[in-house]
Amino acid sequence: MFHKNIKLIIATLISIWGVYEFTEVHILNGISILLLAGIFVLFYFKNEFILLAFLQLRKQNFPGAQKWLTYIKKPEAALTTKQQGYYNYLHGIMLSQTNMTQSEKYLRKAIRLGLSMDHDLAMAKLQLAGIAMTKRRKREATNLMAEAKKLDKHGMLKEQMQMMKQQMKKI
Repeated sequence: MFHKNIKLIIATLISIWGVYEFTEVHILNGISILLLAGIFVLFYFKNEFILLAFLQLRKQNFPGAQKWLTYIKKPEAALTTKQQGYYNYLHGIMLSQTNMTQSEKYLRKAIRLGLSMDHDLAMAKLQLAGIAMTKRRKREATNLMAEAKKLDKHGMLKEQMQMMKQQMKKI
């Protein structure tokens, strides 16, 4: 909605207003206003449109997720580096169903920019391994699966990895 630097300026101005309310002995108003400033700081680190796209993706609503991502104009300027990584990660996951080459480009860019959570990084590498496997690049797929297995500390992707290993044996 707002540029990332404007969010920080708004948070600073609201915080100053909150401190003013404290000096006027309106404690509850000051606390409420500081919580409002906290929302702008949160949205500096977590883009609201990316969060809404993740919610749509959890519901398997790919057109809805795509709609929320289209609201982000010029992601290089409007998003922090990690947010750009998640922006590309979401595009890569959505395109993995239809356009493998484009999906691979987005996922590689997401890994290069960085993802905050190891689980998301493991999922991106597992998706890339699947793409490499369909393009008959077995060595690259094996390396990516090994990296994904290291990153998947809670075993959430264990079933997908086993299925992919079985498919790799057929190649």
